[in-house]
Amino acid sequence: MVDVQSLPALAGHTASVFAQRFGGRPEGLAAAPGRVNLIGEHTDYNDGFVMPMAIDRHAVVAWRRRPDRVLRAHSVTFAEAAGTSLEELAPAPGRGWFAYVAGAAWALEREGLRLPGLDLVVDGTVPVGAGLSSSAALEVAVARACCAAAGAGWDPVRMALACQRAEHEFVGTRCGVMDQFAAACSRAGCALLLDCRSLATEAVPLPPGATVVVMDTGASRALAGSAYNARRASCQRAVEALRHDAPHVRTLRDVTLEQLEACRSQLDETTWRRARHVVEEIERPRALADSLRHGDLRLAGRLMDASHQSLRTLYDVSSAELDHIVSLARAHAGCFGARMTGAGFGGCAIALVQAGAAADFIATVEAAYNAAGGPTGTLFACRPVAGASLIS
Repeated sequence: MVDVQSLPALAGHTASVFAQRFGGRPEGLAAAPGRVNLIGEHTDYNDGFVMPMAIDRHAVVAWRRRPDRVLRAHSVTFAEAAGTSLEELAPAPGRGWFAYVAGAAWALEREGLRLPGLDLVVDGTVPVGAGLSSSAALEVAVARACCAAAGAGWDPVRMALACQRAEHEFVGTRCGVMDQFAAACSRAGCALLLDCRSLATEAVPLPPGATVVVMDTGASRALAGSAYNARRASCQRAVEALRHDAPHVRTLRDVTLEQLEACRSQLDETTWRRARHVVEEIERPRALADSLRHGDLRLAGRLMDASHQSLRTLYDVSSAELDHIVSLARAHAGCFGARMTGAGFGGCAIALVQAGAAADFIATVEAAYNAAGGPTGTLFACRPVAGASLIS
């Protein structure tokens, strides 16, 4: 199990690095969490439902205002520094971690917020590249810091949308809105049921008898970007075909399984399978929310299992490592269900586990996975935490 700093300890370390890099103490610190998605995978960009859970792994930003309009930042994780003028901010695909910092500032300025120059140090405990939304956590933490530095109020929904705009227009990733909403809007102790069309949210408490375990396969997600774009294109092709007989269809959110079956002859096999996954997966977050409200953890586990099977066989975004660790998880007596989480092709899976069995589950599954001789996996239990905050 990973020994991760507590948020206060992480904040203290980030403040110490700030003093070393820039001299003196920061004016303030802001934090935003990473997330796991309990269910509802590849549904967000189809206007569907998702159910992420913010986890106790965070991005932290230490900040201090400058007298000019310069933005300077140092990343502890990457041991790099970068900077730019706020007057000259322009979209910068491929600029790595600093694109998310500068992109958040760029988006806030386009929301009408005039920022002061800032010195920043960013650090975090969200694993990078594991599908736990380290980038969204960084964006939202930077936005929280920028709002504080500019003396502006914090509107979680507005800021989540601004950070999504930063991803779309500044970084160049056409992501859904789930990650930013989880980082900005989550409530402690709860998952977040999000309607990606209306942006309505509902906090869903995690039952006390359940623990969510993150299972990081250690496998690279190198194919995730191009595969993600290809899956989005497949969904759009299905929508265009369905519109011939059903002009009201805007996205796969508007399609029933019966309509999809009726249109099957107009779709190639791959497009039909992709669309079927989305149409069925859109229903699972609300079903999972109901099962958690009623404490029916076995039903919750079956829904997670069905989601993984669909992602593996219909959407084709799983991997050998993800399938192996999910299989090991399901074999443990304390596991209710397990599935890959995130875009796929590596990264993490999650398991819903009996709270009292979590320690044995982690030790058993981690040992069995690592005995196979592939990438080194790491498992850790997590708890649902609140969205972005200032740290006193």
